Amino acid sequence: MDEALEVVDIVADSGFEGIVTWVLRLVGLVVLIAGLGMWLFTDAGLLVVPALLILGGLVLLATPSVLLLLAEFV
Repeated sequence: MDEALEVVDIVADSGFEGIVTWVLRLVGLVVLIAGLGMWLFTDAGLLVVPALLILGGLVLLATPSVLLLLAEFV
């Protein structure tokens, strides 16, 4: 966890936190849509992969804000 906060601190110091945040959110949105698409539009009996994609997309959507908030307090 310390390494992740150190990387976020370096990004925040360089002034690219807005760009990195929106790129991660965009990737999270694409992963979320891919998971929903696999779940809704395929005839798959195994729903583990779409569920992991949906969960991963939600994590990528929320993580940048949380990490930047933690980096400001530390």
